[in-house]
This record gives sequence, C-alpha cells and structure tokens, in this order.
Amino acid sequence: MRHSTSLRIGPVGFRIGCDWRAPIAEIEHLYRDYPKPDDGIPDFNVHLFAARPWRRVFRPSVHIGGDFVIPDAAPLPLSMGLLAAEMGMNLQMALGQRRYLLLHASAAERDGRALLMSGISGAGKSTLAALLMARGWRLMGDEFALVDPATGLVHGFPRLVSLKNEALPVVADALPGARFGAVMTGTPKGTLRHLVPDARAIAAMREPAKPALMIFPRFGFEAADRMMMPSETFVRLTQASTNYTQLAERGFDALTRLVREVPAHAIDYPDTDTAIAQVDRLWGEL
Repeated sequence: MRHSTSLRIGPVGFRIGCDWRAPIAEIEHLYRDYPKPDDGIPDFNVHLFAARPWRRVFRPSVHIGGDFVIPDAAPLPLSMGLLAAEMGMNLQMALGQRRYLLLHASAAERDGRALLMSGISGAGKSTLAALLMARGWRLMGDEFALVDPATGLVHGFPRLVSLKNEALPVVADALPGARFGAVMTGTPKGTLRHLVPDARAIAAMREPAKPALMIFPRFGFEAADRMMMPSETFVRLTQASTNYTQLAERGFDALTRLVREVPAHAIDYPDTDTAIAQVDRLWGEL
C-alpha cells in the first residue's frame, strides 16, 4: 500500500493501507486522539485499493480488502474513502474477531454499568448513543459491543459514530462543539456523516463495564415498552452477533449469561426525546 496509518480502538489495533493519500489523511485527522496499536502490532489489516492501475486516477473506485474479505463486494467512489475504511474495519471484526463475543449494538456507560442497544438498521442505535453521550454518558461503541466470554464485561470500542439522514441535525444541535467528518451523500444508506467520540470516551476506552440493561429500540412508532422474555432476548442476541457460532461453547455461555443476568426491554418511540425519557426511566428502575 502506498499510504498507511494505524490506530487502536479499545483493545483492538488496526493498520489501514490505501492506494490514495486522501482517505488516510481523513482517518488520521478524525482519529488523531487515538493511540497506536499495542507494541506497534495491529490485530487486523485493512486494504483500500484500486482493482486496476488506471482506477487510481480515472473514475477512481475503492475496493475493500484486508486479512478477511468478501469476494465481489461492490467498490465505493474515492469520495467515500473514509466510509470504505470504516466498512473495512467492520469486516475484519465481523469475520475475524475471536477473543470477544461481538454484538451488533451501541453501548454507553454510567457509573461503571453498561447499557446495550441492539436492533435492525434504522432503529436509532447510533443516534441514541450520541445523544446519551451529550447527556454525560460515556460512549463505549456504536457499531459493535465487545463482550468478554470469560468475565461477562463489556469492553469499549468507540469508533466514529455513523449518523444518517434525519439524525444529523438532531445530533449536531445536541453536540454543538463536537467534531464531525465530511457530509457524504448518495451512500448506500443515504446521507451520512461521522461523529468523533468525545475525549472521555477515548481516554477511558480500555475500561470495561458490567452490562446492566439491554434495550431493543424501534423508531417511528407510538411510544411503548415491554419487558422481553429470556427466550426472545436469546434469539435476538444470536441474530445480532456476527461470531456467536464461531465461538462455539464460549459464545453460548456468554449469551446465556447476558440473558440470565441483564434485563431486556423492547421500546418503540416516535422521536428521540421520547426514547431518551424511556431510557432514563428504565435506568432509574434498575
């Protein structure tokens, strides 16, 4: 790779190599406060490359590769190089992570206890995580929650928060002093912009927390809340994990511990104010 950089997010180190300088410069700018991998050795490599030499200059398109790949994945335009890097890190974690149980969830911490929020794309997990950060919670992660099978603790993985469409002005108003990446239009999920986690999230990203509450939010519906049965929670968590089956018995034990020890609620909400009020109420009832 012509250009490269490295960084550590929580307990995981990455090296990102690229055929173009611009995406690396943007990564270094937004991740400037993050440390390097332990001992300089990354856990995963991400490659952003042109499939043909002329694609570096003529209608440049970015293919995503690395230690783990998805064959025939569609490339992105060079203007979305940061998004390609973020997707590349997601890919390495989803296909290669074996130390932690991965949950497709956002996570926030207060008083040493963690709130996990899981749901389908568009449920509002990233928006709620960012708004909780604005209210003094420590952001532990947006895309993945890392659960240690040995201890049951959640480890921080505070990547850039991926905000989309209508969430952009809501979060910008709540965090007027925050740092953001460039606005990207025409992405597979519409208009997208990345939010840099605050200094507290970065400084404390190696401090785990005990999971205390799980919520499964759903946006765009009349406000509602119901406590979930353990069987439903277990099924939803298996669907939310990218490496549950690869971890085998360790994955099963980690999931069953979460289901057994952590209350879970499904919430519907019509707007973010309602969702935050629901979270505050459920947290206060613990």
